[in-house]
Amino acid sequence: MSDETGPEGYPGPVTLTEGPFAGWQTWGKGADPYETSIGPFCFKIEDGEPLAAFQPRREHLNGGGAIHGGALMSFADFALFAIAHNALRGAYAVTLTCNSEFLSAGGLDGVVEAHGEVLRETRSLVFVRGLITQQDRPLLAFSGTLKKISRRAPQT
Repeated sequence: MSDETGPEGYPGPVTLTEGPFAGWQTWGKGADPYETSIGPFCFKIEDGEPLAAFQPRREHLNGGGAIHGGALMSFADFALFAIAHNALRGAYAVTLTCNSEFLSAGGLDGVVEAHGEVLRETRSLVFVRGLITQQDRPLLAFSGTLKKISRRAPQT
């Protein structure tokens, strides 16, 4: 992995150097412990458009054998930031809203991807929408609002 440092020493994106997501980025180790434990969730810019992805594992499944809705919603939250990465321009942000609509069930049969767009940007807010798919099958439509903030010390 190759690290980049964000403002105030906060870990910025990390470029993966091996495995199926070599060349993709994720947030630096310790930047988001929850996403680190459930992921890895990755993103890259492809043909000028942001794309986020993860490889589902057995731990992502619910009792019915489908990808757990909570895992998809967590990935949607990650994707909001990946899609807004350029609009945020290194600013810190938090999720104000994250809306989701389940469209179909996912499984272990391929990489899960999210793509989308920034709908509007103000001085302090970024409005985003996207779609999560697996093998071109829509799984979840999502939208959200990110609020740019000042960096606070992490809670212990």
